[in-house]
Amino acid sequence: MIDLYSWPTPNGHKVHIMLEECGLPYRVIPVDIGSGAQFEAKFLALSPNNKIPALVDSEGPDGRPISLFESGAILLYLAGKSGRFLPRDTSGKYEVLQWLMFQVGGVGPMLGQAHHFRVYAKQKMDYPIQRYSSEAQRLYTVMNTRLAASTYIGGKEYSIADMAIFPWLRSWKNQGVELSDYLHLKGWFDEIAARPAVQRGLAVMADLRKPQLDEQARENLFGETQYKKH
Repeated sequence: MIDLYSWPTPNGHKVHIMLEECGLPYRVIPVDIGSGAQFEAKFLALSPNNKIPALVDSEGPDGRPISLFESGAILLYLAGKSGRFLPRDTSGKYEVLQWLMFQVGGVGPMLGQAHHFRVYAKQKMDYPIQRYSSEAQRLYTVMNTRLAASTYIGGKEYSIADMAIFPWLRSWKNQGVELSDYLHLKGWFDEIAARPAVQRGLAVMADLRKPQLDEQARENLFGETQYKKH
């Protein structure tokens, strides 16, 4: 059995989707990041960076338990365990991996910043809003250009690169983007959104997430709490 410590955010969703796509048995342990559960000692022992998700597989390599944090690493592990959604040939594998790294190093951090300064920041400052909104638009252009020449983000076949990127684009309005301006990307987005496993993955813990942040949740997510020693 796989234990997944997670919450319904883009980084959580990408792993939820992968587990549903693979059909691997798993159990979700909610980590309410709004209440500060990510700072508890038990979770920090699994994810020292105090970020979700974290995974514990009781039947890891050679039948031994394994514990992992960081969503990109978890996707790679699950692809290896299931033998799915990552090409086996070397060139195909690295074509997918470069786009997975594109998400981990660019799409996630930059779109997250755009979302933060446009929606969550109490003080609306022109410079960061302009900077990150422009970067979001640039990244959407990169993906749209890629999909004009490729069926999927990582190549000819649906892969972990698509699963990693898709959840981050669901909040395009809050990132200062109009998805319909990116024809190829929108077609890809709609196709991925229609997949039954994707819909199941997005439904995981969806009822637990609060639509608005209270002051305590805001502090746990963006305040000084995260910078204290834990």
